[in-house]
Formats: sequence, C-alpha cells, structure tokens
Amino acid sequence: MPPSEAHDAELTDDLPVTSDDTVETMARKYAEHYRRAHPIQKLVTYTASIAANPAFVGVLTVAMAGWIGINLYLKVSGRTPFDPPPFYYLSAAASVCALYLTAMILSARAHDDELSLRREQLNMHLAILGERKSAKIIRLLEELRLNSPEQSNAVDDEAASMSRPVDPEALLDKIDATRRELR
Repeated sequence: MPPSEAHDAELTDDLPVTSDDTVETMARKYAEHYRRAHPIQKLVTYTASIAANPAFVGVLTVAMAGWIGINLYLKVSGRTPFDPPPFYYLSAAASVCALYLTAMILSARAHDDELSLRREQLNMHLAILGERKSAKIIRLLEELRLNSPEQSNAVDDEAASMSRPVDPEALLDKIDATRRELR
C-alpha cells in the first residue's frame, strides 16, 4: 500500500463507523443539490467559477492590454484604429461583461445560499438534539447518583440546572436582549 493510502487508512480507522455514513450522506446531499439545478443554473455556476479563478484576471488583463496596444499601434502607424482612444468600444464591452458577470455571480451565490441555509438548519437541529440528549444523560446520571447508597444525596444545583434542556426561543431572546444592551 502506498504511503498516502496507508495514511488515509489510518485516518479513517480513527473515525467511528457512523462518520462514514455521515460523510457519504453529506456528499450525496451536495451532489443532489447541484444535480437538481436547472441546466442554465449549472452553466451560470460554471461560468462564475471560471471568472472567480485568478487566471481569469490575468487573461482579462492581457486581452485588454492587447486591445489597447493594437489600437495604439494602428494609430501610431498611420492606420485607422478600430477603437481609437478613449476606447469607447472597450469600455462598452467591459461594462456589458461586468453586468453579466455580476448577474451570474449573484445567481450562483443564491443557488449556493440555498444549500448553506439547509446546512445551517441541519446544524441548528443537531445542536438542539445534542443539547437535549446531554440534558437527558445528566438527568439519568443524577438519578443514578441519588439512588446509589455509596453516593451523597446532596442536591447538585449545577447538575439540576444542566439536566433541563435549553429553550431555544428563550436563548434567542436573551441574545437579542444582550445585543440591545451593548448598543
């Protein structure tokens, strides 16, 4: 086994079996999100990803410099440039391209935001579920401690408080109130 595969195998051996299912589920959800996209949305996303590549800036710079250079060369050599300074055609083309690129980037972002919103909702639900499970575990441990003859029957206020699940609505209200106070 090559060293990189051995290293990957070591990493996956450290993960619980259920994490493989989770990774595969999330990968399927991402693939499904993009597979369901309309063909135009796919084209827009692909085009926006090309425009986001740093090489695109380099190509664009070379193209604009070439346009300007050819027109200046034609003017200096006594021929009629197709777009003499101040390069109105180049400005118009750049404006139209900028408009389309802006629209494509916004469209691609809106499509990606749908997936981000679903991911945020999933994280929120998992956090609430995890918090409730933790509260239940604390409550069960506290009952076990109180029923054990070897343990003290003293009330543990912190454990009692932690054994109650947090009300998400009350927590959001507290966060909002704190923000208002800090303003």
